Amino acid sequence: MNKTALAVLGAAALLAAAWLFWPGSAVEVTIPAGQSARETAALLRDKGVVRGTLMFRLLARATGIERRLKPGTYRLSRRMAPWRLVAALRAGGGGMKVVIPEGFSARQIAERLESSGVCKAGDFLRSAVANRLEGYLFPTTYYFEPGADPGRVADKMFQEFKKRVAAEYDRTDPKPRLTLHQLVTLSSIVEREAVLKQEQPMVAAVYLNRMRIRMRLEADPTVQYALGYWKKGLSIEDLHRDSPYNTYVHYGLPPGPICSPGLEAFRAALRPAQTGAIYFVADGQGGHVFSATHEEHLRAKQSFKRALREEKRRLQEQSR
Repeated sequence: MNKTALAVLGAAALLAAAWLFWPGSAVEVTIPAGQSARETAALLRDKGVVRGTLMFRLLARATGIERRLKPGTYRLSRRMAPWRLVAALRAGGGGMKVVIPEGFSARQIAERLESSGVCKAGDFLRSAVANRLEGYLFPTTYYFEPGADPGRVADKMFQEFKKRVAAEYDRTDPKPRLTLHQLVTLSSIVEREAVLKQEQPMVAAVYLNRMRIRMRLEADPTVQYALGYWKKGLSIEDLHRDSPYNTYVHYGLPPGPICSPGLEAFRAALRPAQTGAIYFVADGQGGHVFSATHEEHLRAKQSFKRALREEKRRLQEQSR
């Protein structure tokens, strides 16, 4: 055998060793309930965990995991050694990965859990309502086993709330004037109202200033919550809807939170901006213009309407 052939064989051996012993970067792979071994093989190949589907299917059949693949989210690695992959699949995943975004209501969380195969939406919602957990289901990433008990799922989210939000409240010195429940309620409104994170302390300050001078909060998200969904473009009839959550009709905070706020929104309510603003209006760029007087607010509204007209005219000219 000449030197060239030996070099080629040596390189091939090194590449094989690299595949077996030097795994690549970490990757998450979610195997849904009911997925076949063939479909799983294709998924693992697409994620770079295995080189080909045939090798994995033969391995799955030989080791017996073909008929015992557990649904869930697995933390694997690209170019994973076969025996390590088999061990990981036998151990089972860490459950189904479920991301709960900030600002989701209990109903939305229930729907997300059902679509992820964790539990029935109705069962989870009944548990959340019975335990008055609206606003106390902390929004973050969770891993749940398929068919998990809805009450335990809700409790896990509540325990996360206590660890993150309630602990933040308890650490605050001096103690806030508002109770924990009042601050969670306020921060839930801030979460739904402020599109930009950096504006959350200003939005919180506006609502607190309105409460201080006994002015209605007039927060659109509270009306949307009363309607049962996040409706865009509220009507006059909507604004007069008879509900304890409607802050266009009732003074002060609503009876409870309207969604699950994130930690940043809670901190904004806990430590609001120092401002005398009691009004705000959209600026057309995703943010708001804040005003301390009604006259300033009217000018800001006129500026926003003018910007809308100019944008509409520009779009019409482009379409010609």
